Amino acid sequence: MKTSWPPRTVIRRSSGLRTLESALYRNGLGPVAGVDEVGRGACAGPLVVAACVLGPNRMDSLASLDDSKKLGPAERERLFPLIRRYALAYHVVFIPSAEVDRLGVHVANIEGMRRAVAGLSLRPGYVLCDGFRVPGLAAPSLPVIGGDAAAACIAAASVLAKVSRDRLMVDMEQHHPGYGFAEHKGYSTPAHSAALTELGPCVEHRYSYVNVRRAAETAGLRRDMAPMRHAEVAYAKMGDKASVQPEGLHTR
Repeated sequence: MKTSWPPRTVIRRSSGLRTLESALYRNGLGPVAGVDEVGRGACAGPLVVAACVLGPNRMDSLASLDDSKKLGPAERERLFPLIRRYALAYHVVFIPSAEVDRLGVHVANIEGMRRAVAGLSLRPGYVLCDGFRVPGLAAPSLPVIGGDAAAACIAAASVLAKVSRDRLMVDMEQHHPGYGFAEHKGYSTPAHSAALTELGPCVEHRYSYVNVRRAAETAGLRRDMAPMRHAEVAYAKMGDKASVQPEGLHTR
């Protein structure tokens, strides 16, 4: 019988990227989806959340899979199409900066995880979430601290989210030049802070963040000048050249 909580062997410290998933599959709780986010700490750009289901096989091509923060840009780009090719299902969700402001980053994070899982083309038997308990999922779930370094499906979701967001931020630099989005990807750096002071925030900044709010006040801008874009933008499994255009933002 399936249970809402995994066996004890599942929640012990992982001894490999497939340990958690393998234990869940053995106990009849597959397919297993992993969920992770990128951009939580950024003060500009969207919060990007990905869900991914990897099959029990085909892992040789993904042998270097790891937490996206531990991989270099070139390795992430190499893995990105491979994950999309070998995944049983995946879904990537973009939460615009205005929605992050409206909901708050933590609520937006949890909501993004729900949307990413709901957007999968198959219903998972179990969901492994990086770091957070996510209520409201259609399948039982387990929060895994440091999950992107402990479960292959979470690591794959991490790479999907990271590459998708990085590509979008590089493109954003063309629409909002001067901020250096292509370099810092919306995170706070000395160069980004200097640009905020000089130019004031643009519509892609998160006005609920203290540094952005202070820059807006200095520039005489009001927070409600940032347009509220309620539409979530997501894409499911597509070809390597597929693109999405979330109200001016897109990945290629």
